[in-house]
Amino acid sequence: MDEEALSNVTKQKVAAAKQYIENHYKEQMKNLQERKERRTTLEKKLADADVSEEDQSNLLKFLEKKETEYMRLQRHKMGADDFELLTMIGKGAFGEVRVCREKTTGHVYAMKKLKKSEMLRRGQVEHVKAERNLLAEVDSNCIVKLYCSFQDDEFLYLIMEYLPGGDMMTLLMRKDTLTEDEARFYVGETILAIESIHKHNYIHRDIKPDNLLLDRHGHLRLSDFGLCKPLDCSTIQEGDFSVVNNNGNETTQNGERPAAPKRTQQEQLQHWQKNRRMLAYSTVGTPDYIAPEVLLKKGYGMECDWWSLGAIMYEMLVGYPPFYSDDPMSTCRKIVNWRTHLKFPEEAKLSPEAKDIINKLLCNVSHRLGTNGADEIKAHPWFDGVEWDKLYQMEAAFIPEVKDDLDTQNFENFEESENQTQTTSKTGPWRKMLSSKDINFVGYTYKNFEIVNGYQVPGMADLKKKDTKPKRPSVKSLFGRPMPVPDLFLGNMHYDHPLSTHLKFLAVI
Repeated sequence: MDEEALSNVTKQKVAAAKQYIENHYKEQMKNLQERKERRTTLEKKLADADVSEEDQSNLLKFLEKKETEYMRLQRHKMGADDFELLTMIGKGAFGEVRVCREKTTGHVYAMKKLKKSEMLRRGQVEHVKAERNLLAEVDSNCIVKLYCSFQDDEFLYLIMEYLPGGDMMTLLMRKDTLTEDEARFYVGETILAIESIHKHNYIHRDIKPDNLLLDRHGHLRLSDFGLCKPLDCSTIQEGDFSVVNNNGNETTQNGERPAAPKRTQQEQLQHWQKNRRMLAYSTVGTPDYIAPEVLLKKGYGMECDWWSLGAIMYEMLVGYPPFYSDDPMSTCRKIVNWRTHLKFPEEAKLSPEAKDIINKLLCNVSHRLGTNGADEIKAHPWFDGVEWDKLYQMEAAFIPEVKDDLDTQNFENFEESENQTQTTSKTGPWRKMLSSKDINFVGYTYKNFEIVNGYQVPGMADLKKKDTKPKRPSVKSLFGRPMPVPDLFLGNMHYDHPLSTHLKFLAVI
């Protein structure tokens, strides 16, 4: 028996090593191809532009230097020890999210840390890999930026940009409701975010205010900081558990009235806010924004994200989600029986156009706006006058108060325990044999080409003054002083503009 068990472990390790090696060389080939594409794109831009040979040569040399820096960073084995862990801004069943500071550069990021054993136990491996792939693949100002991902024996890590404006959940709790103009702005940016992931054939499935983050200027980015397990409502069928009597009140199948009395809009709002945080960070989570076809596990497509948009819009204007109940299972029952339970309180005073678009989002898939693409929703009269290509350039509906790069006042406060602030040791060399369980996470490690840019964003002026060489490659050590770059490429940039602007140009190629 022991020999058989040993044999199985050996087979698993061999399989893990094989997959690890295959993935390693696959990534090398992919990086080489992307490097060639960046060079070709730049050469084409230069060929089409009126640029001197000297300027062309300087730009090509600059790109090569940046590529060299990126290769060095690729070889560097990043780990949790490279970062100073600071304030926790999110937690859930699978892990936590913290503000962190990169020790070499001092730059601030958000670190999402997920426990491997919980991922495996709860069957979330494919979900977490899909999240990493989405963040790595989608390059959009509507999506939170992923700079790198790595792993150790116990945890998976995502290093993302830190958005200090908080999330939509916090904003709604502070404001109660939004005006239709304010809601139109944030619903519009949410549409652009959803559209950007749909173009890459990704479905979010769990869009909710917790996952709509705000940057320091108040603009919205889509993420997935909830870390909560979706509620399993697969046993619920349409028409199950609740019906409606002649008075329009909900009853159970045996005709009894539910225990909770009917509330006014203000009472429902107060009850919702009282329970909102608890639901958001529980291991069960809240199903308030999940489409009925997802709950029923009948098969679903990208249309389910537009249902979530409708539920969020309803909450923005009314103050609570359209199917909120005292417990999550009751909410599930209302969602799958949405025809009976979707109502607008008179006190909310919604415009006819607002009610119409919500009704056309919270409906059957076959009739749902967005089924034929986001343009269907954008064309609705409620959005008349919206300049979609300028939403992210205009002033946001709300400007969050942010004192500095480490400010977390716009996030919930979490109690700390001693073991939460400890990090595991850095991962070993790349040739280290994977454990049998890690075969599930082969290929998770990733570094964005723009991570070189990321090291530029804060404190550019200070970088020029440093003489000490960092323990691992940094942009300052490689590039030193910025080079002159033609205004043709950099818009209104002057020749003494910080190096980050040069990198910004190269990032678009």
